Amino acid sequence: MTSRRLFLARSALWAGAPLAASAPAWSQDNTLRIVVGYPPGGSSDRVARLVADGLQRVLGQTVIVENKVGAGGRISAQYAKNAPAHQPMLLLANPAVMVVSPLVVADVGYQPEQDFVPVSEVNSYVFGVAVATAVPVQELQHLMAWLRANPAQANIGVPATGSLPHFFALMLGKQAGVNIEAVGYRGSGPLITDLLGGQVPVAVDTLDSLQPQYEAGKLRLLAVSSEQRLTDFPKVPTLRQAGVDLAASGWNTLFASRSMPAAQVERYAEAVQKVMKDPDVVRQFKSSHLDPVVSTPAQTRQRIAAYQKQWEPVIRNSGYRP
Repeated sequence: MTSRRLFLARSALWAGAPLAASAPAWSQDNTLRIVVGYPPGGSSDRVARLVADGLQRVLGQTVIVENKVGAGGRISAQYAKNAPAHQPMLLLANPAVMVVSPLVVADVGYQPEQDFVPVSEVNSYVFGVAVATAVPVQELQHLMAWLRANPAQANIGVPATGSLPHFFALMLGKQAGVNIEAVGYRGSGPLITDLLGGQVPVAVDTLDSLQPQYEAGKLRLLAVSSEQRLTDFPKVPTLRQAGVDLAASGWNTLFASRSMPAAQVERYAEAVQKVMKDPDVVRQFKSSHLDPVVSTPAQTRQRIAAYQKQWEPVIRNSGYRP
């Protein structure tokens, strides 16, 4: 009951928490920093830089991306939370930072609903299940049969422990009736290197990360986690089309420290919405198989609350601890 009350309270905070009633004066002349918890070149970094370029045009002020890497993105949240109140700063975070870590890390160093205010969701993305082309598995059901026949070798690589691909891999193993081992890497690059090198037989990662090697013919996509088959991947079934009742997506969302004045949050939110409606920005997102999203702060809070409701039982039932 305690856990359920805590969850309901947290969801209520996301769904309707007011902004801080008073805050220090805010300087609009300083450089706006977008903090990202992952290395340059990754999916989150690409998203942040696309948004930063757009915001610089819309706001007419300098916007830079700061990569604060470590602890699965938690370092970036701790950094953004503790930034000086007068410093213009937004945090680009995903479910691993704002949903997963607070559930599984004893002292996460921040409280998402109390320390941050959602500004705008920026994009959503789906996952892919992949094997190297050297692996003699052509279809997802072949993989599921192999996992059942070889439980001791049922290892699935994921880009980070505690990430959404990690829990999605656990759900895939549950569908197969196997307690799979999720092998966490320090990003998509090392994971795909080991997948192609045969060190790990299967990988679950974001589709945009798998896309280049798929298009180069070096890996085989067995299925994607979208609700419907993707037009850019007409030969790749969804998990449900392949006979596995799973579907999931992730997101990147901009957050502000709760110390930021409400007027400034609204100003940034309106600017982000303009950026995400820009046809050139939309084209760049879609070319990377990232779905751009236009979202108000209220809509973003509602979506996060719904996401928590969907994923909290999965995360808790997994028994995962870092």
